[in-house]
Amino acid sequence: MRAFHSTWTGPFFKSQKGDFYVEDFELLTTVLSALKWQELNGDIKMITDPIGAAYYRDLGLEHLWNLGIEERLADIDPHLNPKVFWAAGKIYALAEEEAPCVMMDTDFIVWNKVEEELRKHSIAVIHKEELQTNVYPAKESLHMASGYEAFSRWNWEVRPCNTAFMYIGDEDFKQFYVNESKAFMRAAQGDDPLTYMVFAEQRLLAMCAEEKHIELFAFAEVGELFNEHQQCFTHIWGHKRYLRSHPERRIAFCKRCMKRIKKDYPDFYPVLQQIEVLKVYDES
Repeated sequence: MRAFHSTWTGPFFKSQKGDFYVEDFELLTTVLSALKWQELNGDIKMITDPIGAAYYRDLGLEHLWNLGIEERLADIDPHLNPKVFWAAGKIYALAEEEAPCVMMDTDFIVWNKVEEELRKHSIAVIHKEELQTNVYPAKESLHMASGYEAFSRWNWEVRPCNTAFMYIGDEDFKQFYVNESKAFMRAAQGDDPLTYMVFAEQRLLAMCAEEKHIELFAFAEVGELFNEHQQCFTHIWGHKRYLRSHPERRIAFCKRCMKRIKKDYPDFYPVLQQIEVLKVYDES
């Protein structure tokens, strides 16, 4: 099963100055995510832009992804605001990947074999989300360019999907979803970086599946992912802010990741020992 990570550096430079970088804890989950996928489920690549590609290569991570690093995100629509559509790179990366394929965030790790289960479905996601109005507001709250009429086609009661991990098995549906997402982002006139991006990526996926009468499989309910007995997936998205504000927990988390990489992938571990921001967590 082919999978891909993606890194679009545009949002970074919209909010920060200086050289591009990825935080230490996400570098480590990126490594675990890529290596675990290759061990258990298949091939994986990184899709990024020239700045992102140079960054990973300079760190010595070029061979982390067995399908390599592809520079395909340099030509994202310049009219899109990277601050609002901070995950647009995922959609543009998906557009050129042939289904069946898996789109996976760099902060998401799959610890078990899932390929057999994925192939039973046309679409699979990690979980569905509740329609919380602060995240998924009514259509009247979304400001769109005149002439954009797609809202009337969709079922606004269908539950959105978390797409930190997403499998699409049908090429026609993949392209339909990608085209609808791009059209929405081009027509959007609001500036809320939460509601507009999650609509373009997560709510639209469920709406498009509903429109095409395609069943959407979810591995779990969101609450089950935080159950201590759940050992298949790790997603640190909601934990990042905590790690940034709690240095001692950040150090502990990074050391734990380093130990796991050293245990499971001793041949790759020396690469991490050469990365400046990770050296402090090496307890060899």
